[in-house]
Amino acid sequence: MKFKLLYTFLLLFGILLPKQLCAQEIKSDSIQNPMDQLGEVTDAFQENFFEALKQKAIENYELALTALNKAEKAAKSEENKAVVYFEMGKNHTYLKEYAQAEENFNKVLKSQGNRLDVLEQFYELYYQQKEYEKSIPLVQKLIPFDEDYKEDLANLYTLTQQYDKALEQLDELDYVWGESDIRNALRAQIYRATGNTEGAIENLEQKIDSNPKNEKEYLNLIFLYSEQGNKEKAFDAAKDLLKNNPKSQLVHLALYKFYLDEGNASEAIKSMKIVFASEEVDKETKYKVLGDFIQFVNENPQYETDLAEIVNQFSVENGRIYEKLGDYYAAKNRKEDALAAYEKGIAKDADNYNLLKNTLLFQIDFKKYEAAAKLSSDGLEIFPAQALLYLLNGVANNGLQKSDVAIESLETGLDFILEDPKMQHDFYQQLSLAYTTKGDSKKAKMYADKAAATKMPN
Repeated sequence: MKFKLLYTFLLLFGILLPKQLCAQEIKSDSIQNPMDQLGEVTDAFQENFFEALKQKAIENYELALTALNKAEKAAKSEENKAVVYFEMGKNHTYLKEYAQAEENFNKVLKSQGNRLDVLEQFYELYYQQKEYEKSIPLVQKLIPFDEDYKEDLANLYTLTQQYDKALEQLDELDYVWGESDIRNALRAQIYRATGNTEGAIENLEQKIDSNPKNEKEYLNLIFLYSEQGNKEKAFDAAKDLLKNNPKSQLVHLALYKFYLDEGNASEAIKSMKIVFASEEVDKETKYKVLGDFIQFVNENPQYETDLAEIVNQFSVENGRIYEKLGDYYAAKNRKEDALAAYEKGIAKDADNYNLLKNTLLFQIDFKKYEAAAKLSSDGLEIFPAQALLYLLNGVANNGLQKSDVAIESLETGLDFILEDPKMQHDFYQQLSLAYTTKGDSKKAKMYADKAAATKMPN
């Protein structure tokens, strides 16, 4: 499951989305490459199959199915038919003809066995229909391909009110992967759904009495007290856990927050350093902890030195930490510090588009045109369809008086602008400047006129 948005969705609406629907798009639009599995095919099969793909691409699903029916008749092998059935299933899904989609997906599984791409499509089909019971065996088959689906399984058990199984699954995931906000939120949802929070607390307290070193039960107790709004008991439980289990790392996920709330920055910093060094805490949770501390430093700037120290400790693997630090400095209008942080971050995390954009904007603001020209050029190799990068590359090269390079970048980037009059206006202005530098007054005027004629949004 993909973290912040899903966590918010869970808190607001009480469910998680399936892993398959959290990705930007389904990994494969047919069984791997549609033609990879076909072997020898007839001309009639190939013609109709590709006609179906074409019609599906333009959302003519009925015509796609017509072509697929013809392809099925021309199929020479079970493998050929399986690919056709898979495409039929997807088109029926788009048409909300769920029974037919289910029938075709079952044909593929019967013929080809458990295929990842088919199981994922089948799971999406059931989830769209809220067929959670039917989804469970599919997800169980998906888990050997991708263990992230274990979180989906816990969610499905919750949606089908199989709360004991859900909690058992969550316990297993926490044991293997460590604590996560999402799973804790799902656990809290289960406790609320069963209406037995007090019973859950009593049960945990009994387990702790019998085994005071049981970290997991302590953590669950801290969480439940926090859910009840009883911060004092939650804090006491956290301190008891640390006393009984001094090597516990996960307890510091609770302690740092309690220390911050009471203004005890030195103890909070100690706890955060333990969190950042821990292999039991996932990166997303660490980012959240850092975000909390940045907010604290924003209100208590005397601890800024500690913030820099923590960032240096935690930034070895990922530039996102420097991005957060840069955002902090930018919000305070400390532009030089922001740029320094962003440049350190982008050196570690070149495919972070937001970090790349912010770094370039600050480099140009400080007239670091050589650095901006190189960074934007490198960025375009990773994000070749981002119009803003072409614009910033053009600005940087204009700053270097490299008009030909600027013109090439700007004219290429114009093709990638999507209904953004302000950006289009900026492109035209930069092109006018580049042609002026080059000495082509005719084209310079043409682009200046285009900039003036661009209707800006109100």
